[in-house]
Amino acid sequence: MLLEGKTAVVTGCNRGIGKAIVEVFAKNGASVWACMRQEDQTTSDSLSLLAQQTGVRITPIYFDLSDAEQIKEGFKQIKSAKQPIDILVNNAGIIHTALFQMTPIDKMKEVFDVNFFSQMQLTQYIVKIMMRQKSGSIVNISSSAAIEGNAGRTAYAASKAAMIAATKVMSEELAHYGIRANAIAPGLTQTGMMEESTPDEALAETLKRLNMGRVGNTEEIANTVLFLSSHLSSYMTGQVLRVDGGM
Repeated sequence: MLLEGKTAVVTGCNRGIGKAIVEVFAKNGASVWACMRQEDQTTSDSLSLLAQQTGVRITPIYFDLSDAEQIKEGFKQIKSAKQPIDILVNNAGIIHTALFQMTPIDKMKEVFDVNFFSQMQLTQYIVKIMMRQKSGSIVNISSSAAIEGNAGRTAYAASKAAMIAATKVMSEELAHYGIRANAIAPGLTQTGMMEESTPDEALAETLKRLNMGRVGNTEEIANTVLFLSSHLSSYMTGQVLRVDGGM
């Protein structure tokens, strides 16, 4: 198991890519702080069952990433356990689809608050623990939209591009503490967010641009996160891996 004995903090675990990351991490021996906005009984039951099946500790923790005080309180709960934090995965995110001229600045700020500023706040807290232990791996989930600049995704693409820039700066500043920082830029992935935000005609047009001609699945993204979190990528930092079917 690639992460045996490790402890990870993962945001956005209630569905989609975040849920898949928790599953892959647990199956590879990692205990997980599963961060979610609000409690959902179905998710709680599935995480409890996963913990029993894998023999690791999975601790749901609830806070709203749009609320700085809730983030602080959530971190206090993590810190109170007085355990090493080996891995941080900044996965949570929201999306807004509209033409540039039709995107209110308030909506841009809302998307940035969740997709970037809140996760930077949590990262600053977690990094203090990693710096003391002189080890750690940070994996930031960006998006192919940050690289491609997809029409209608001004706020989303810009917030995810900010994650890439921050990743590269972190990699330079934190390397001498033994902390690595990398990012993943997923393409179209079969998630609720994709289904809610991508019209059928846009999906069909995008599929024409993919060498592999299909949508990815969440486990494929989670396996890339696993790679960047494990010793298999021990000489990698400041990198952005595109997992997009050859867009």
